[in-house]
Amino acid sequence: MPDFNSLDWDDLKVFIHAARGGSLGNAAKRLRVDQSTISRRIAHLESTLGIALFERLPSGLRVNEAGERLLCHAQRIESAVIAMHEDLQCGGSQMAGRVRLATMEGIASLYLAARFSGLRRQHPELTIELVTSPQTISVNRREADLFLSFFQPTGQGMVSEKLGCFELGLFGARGYFEQHGMPESASDLARHRFVTYIDDLIQLESVRWLDDIIKNPKVSFHSNSMIAQMNAAAGGIGLVLLPSFAVHGRDDLVPVLAEVASTVRDVWLNVHTDLQFVPRIRAVSGFLKSTFKADPMMQVESSVREPIERLRSIPTGRFVRLPDRGEDASQGAKAPALERARIR
Repeated sequence: MPDFNSLDWDDLKVFIHAARGGSLGNAAKRLRVDQSTISRRIAHLESTLGIALFERLPSGLRVNEAGERLLCHAQRIESAVIAMHEDLQCGGSQMAGRVRLATMEGIASLYLAARFSGLRRQHPELTIELVTSPQTISVNRREADLFLSFFQPTGQGMVSEKLGCFELGLFGARGYFEQHGMPESASDLARHRFVTYIDDLIQLESVRWLDDIIKNPKVSFHSNSMIAQMNAAAGGIGLVLLPSFAVHGRDDLVPVLAEVASTVRDVWLNVHTDLQFVPRIRAVSGFLKSTFKADPMMQVESSVREPIERLRSIPTGRFVRLPDRGEDASQGAKAPALERARIR
């Protein structure tokens, strides 16, 4: 019979991390202990319960049926422990602690990093851990407290909120145009070279944004880093599609067919349901919401999304011209419009 009175929270914690990490090594790294300790804790837990919880494979550990059932209960205990810790730690008026935010490299390095000083001024005892990742980060598996994504993830136990929408445009260096000429129409793009991601390393479909502009582009440079792509294009190797926040303030990249070659992406903030009301998490979430809301560059949906949605009904490979949106009463000039887009 299982001896539930002998259950040890430390054993359950090790079990949770082993189940999430899929190996003794991953669990040891996350908990900052050696693998022998992880192995011993799991063996003790299995002995206490009188059942095996994992299948031992050459590649690591895989939770069996009994382990899956235990994991559901253990994660609820984990949530309660986290809530208790947060309540006791943050019971005072001062905001303190660490918050791990995960997102893509480009928006992390070129947009968010420089803005967190504002949060620091508001809450000097808060520490941000900004993690860049080319793949989906699971807040359900506690890989991060918050995940900022260009799509709305699916899954239970998670709260997602749309923060905004940014535009991406095509850019090139003056040196490139001196050698290859400046594209004057959408049809000209077929003879130009492009910079983009490494196709077989793409783990997030939302970054296949060049596909929104041109089908089967001629690519002269690939990189899994958006910053590397941007710098390669600035060196004159080809044209690159970049978010507006990436090129803001740069003068070494010239916009190309700004009213022709552009697309948009949403920005979503994701948090585990157990953490959404934790004071330190709410402080960071609130800061991100206010930052995006106050930045017109991150709130372009009303002016860009509608034309692109309408263009999706156009047969593959066609470029069309959209009518101007009319006169801007305050400026006495035509408001800028997305004129054309390439639809796959």
